[in-house]
Amino acid sequence: MNLNINFNSDIPKYQQLVNAINDALSNNTLTSGDALPSVNSICNNHNLSRDTVFKAYTILKENSVIESVPNKGYYVANDTRKVLLVLDTFKAYKEVLYHSFVNNLPKNVIVDVQFHHYNINNFKTILYNGKGKYYKFVVMSFNHKDVPMVLSEFDNEKLLLIDWNVHSNETKNFVFQDFGKSFYEALKEAMTPFKKYKKLVFVYPSFTNHPTESLTYFKMFCETYNFKYKIITNTNEFSVTKGEAYISVSDRVLGMFLEQCRAKEFEPGTDVGFLSYNETPMKQFIYKGISVISTDFQELGAKAASFIKQDKPVQSYIPTTLILRESL
Repeated sequence: MNLNINFNSDIPKYQQLVNAINDALSNNTLTSGDALPSVNSICNNHNLSRDTVFKAYTILKENSVIESVPNKGYYVANDTRKVLLVLDTFKAYKEVLYHSFVNNLPKNVIVDVQFHHYNINNFKTILYNGKGKYYKFVVMSFNHKDVPMVLSEFDNEKLLLIDWNVHSNETKNFVFQDFGKSFYEALKEAMTPFKKYKKLVFVYPSFTNHPTESLTYFKMFCETYNFKYKIITNTNEFSVTKGEAYISVSDRVLGMFLEQCRAKEFEPGTDVGFLSYNETPMKQFIYKGISVISTDFQELGAKAASFIKQDKPVQSYIPTTLILRESL
């Protein structure tokens, strides 16, 4: 087991020790029932304080990775497996996905979470540094030319792509949401409330990374069912107008909408409408309830967890559905 402690690292020494033991479990250097070095031996051999080593072992015990036997020492508690979950950014609906994923995993699975923030250098660093250290990888991909090259270096049976169908093919494992046809079908379900308004406006900020596929299907829907429509990419041009219904992929725009409605004394769902993308736990409580078009992130997380629990291929689409509330 490699216990090289970097005293110049920003990572606390106790966390480095936790990581080293988890890495040893992931690559089978340590297995169930193996004895761990004593606190004293680690202190003496690696120039660490007893408090540092004891803190690391306490964290591992709390996570059920190791167990202590009185007068004997510390042992690997079970066949622990370590999984890397790579998400794009942290948002409320990603938290729903994360908790569903973790809660549907066996207790012997440890999940490390990292965020690439749509930065290809972050993406490369996270995945390359994790290579050989994890049992399986669950990754939110994004639209960049170098992503396929990075993904190609990982065995398909160890890699699951989630959320967005980009850089995928028939040989890969995936659990995706449908930003196209399923989105279109959800818009059709909103036909009746949409007819209250003279125009539909899709607010698609230039800063968003939401797939442009949704814009294509929004245009198709409006032209098929004779709705006047507009697409706004510059949020500085966003001005709430009576008689219009708005669709947006940004919760920042939702905040702007509600602020303008209060200033202009517009009643959401009567004077103007709003349909938000991505359900979050709070949207049913904001104002009188915000209508949402969303995939089921709990199901997405549970499907991703099934890939970890069983050695079977997973290829699944989670449908996008409409939740009607007072804002529309």
